[in-house]
Amino acid sequence: MKAVAFPAKIANLSFPSNCCSLFFRSPATFLSPALPCRKLTKGIRGLEGLMSQCLSSSSQSLSFSSNSFSSQPESELLQALPSSKPKSPPLQLPWLIVGLGNPGKKYQGTRHNVGFEMVDALADAEGISMNTVNFKALFGKGVIGNIPIMLAKPQTFMNLSGESVGQIVSFYKIPLKQVLVVYDDLDLPFGKLRLLPKGGHGGHNGMRSIIDRLKGSRDFPRLRIGIGRPPGKMDTANFVLRQFNRQEQEELDHTFQTGLEAIRILLLEGFNKSATFVNTRKSMEQLS
Repeated sequence: MKAVAFPAKIANLSFPSNCCSLFFRSPATFLSPALPCRKLTKGIRGLEGLMSQCLSSSSQSLSFSSNSFSSQPESELLQALPSSKPKSPPLQLPWLIVGLGNPGKKYQGTRHNVGFEMVDALADAEGISMNTVNFKALFGKGVIGNIPIMLAKPQTFMNLSGESVGQIVSFYKIPLKQVLVVYDDLDLPFGKLRLLPKGGHGGHNGMRSIIDRLKGSRDFPRLRIGIGRPPGKMDTANFVLRQFNRQEQEELDHTFQTGLEAIRILLLEGFNKSATFVNTRKSMEQLS
């Protein structure tokens, strides 16, 4: 049998991939009704017709795909792109502000309870309820600006104040630099304030208890409120448990207003600015 030579017109034709696959199927599959060409016409014309039909089908498919993509609105295409969500801000740990004193009506208004009174003044000014009893303390939560705060007045009596403070610090994992303790100080003149970044207990039993419960750490700020020294030979214990007279209470109210402003500055603007404000006479003159 002689080999059949394809004419140059057929040999030079280029076939799309989907059409070429037609020539490598079995005769039964090739003549399947599912195909666009049911019958292969003999000769060169039949091949040319099949080729043009396949090329037309392929170009229509490409045209349809292109048109359907370009017809999508730009907004839908942008929505399909992966979006990067903004990172959430880091969690802001609260400040713990502790006022020291003794619980019960017997000790209200006494010199040893000025820490309680300072916290009460802060709670009133910021609208924070102190009716909850938790961690052995009268306890309240609120905010100053955008800073979360916790207020505590330990109800364990002064000498065991650390039991309450230690529990709160441990439970909420509060950094010691954000634990402010407010208490009375015999070595400061009456009505004076002193803000310090750290220090010892200075013979104050409440502070001694707190330092012990914080594993001996003294690295927490404290706001000391001066109550003065006992007159004459009066016993110190009797002096700190005495109540203020009317004039002293009025002076103390000015001290509390200065303390409130100092605490706000501490939380919102930092320790250094607050210490500059509260540790100078200018702060007292502004409120007098």
